[in-house]
Amino acid sequence: MDFNKIKLGWALTGSFCNFEYVFPQIEKVKELGADIYPIISYSTDSFDTRFGKAQEWKDKLSKITGREVISTIVDAEPVGPELKLDIMIVAPCTGNTLAKLANAITDTPVTMACKAHLRNQKPLVLAIATNDALGANAKNLGLLLNTKNVYFVPFSQDNPFGKPNSLIANFEKIESTIREALLGRQIQPILD
Repeated sequence: MDFNKIKLGWALTGSFCNFEYVFPQIEKVKELGADIYPIISYSTDSFDTRFGKAQEWKDKLSKITGREVISTIVDAEPVGPELKLDIMIVAPCTGNTLAKLANAITDTPVTMACKAHLRNQKPLVLAIATNDALGANAKNLGLLLNTKNVYFVPFSQDNPFGKPNSLIANFEKIESTIREALLGRQIQPILD
């Protein structure tokens, strides 16, 4: 599949500890030729953490994609009717965003972009990174696993004994997940 013809929305939510693993994947997909539209959550837009400053991450994202970052609900709404992306990915996708998507809550730029994108019946890929995926968020994971046009990057427990409810996507499989989702298929195995 030729990524040179792909319009891809890439949304980042506040799993800041995983940005160092996600950004090389953004660069990889960009190098393959995808036209990437960056979207960020309010947390990503404003929180300075021990993993980096918000402005530094935004600058890096703009530099990689060559585009201004979408960081408001108003700017995210046209993702569906105007941008007409071929595919969208949320990586990393926090438990908070997972829950909002499962329950049709549209109160961040990322959830608005996802909603606007899904109305076009195009694939949405989620690369989860959440400490409660096998706990309070398990019902939301289950709902989305059974939702049309929603696909998951393969995931596994990242620390079964220290954090038994935690799941994290295998970010190295983002490219292959995107390829499969564009064909309307969930990459397998989904449990990594």
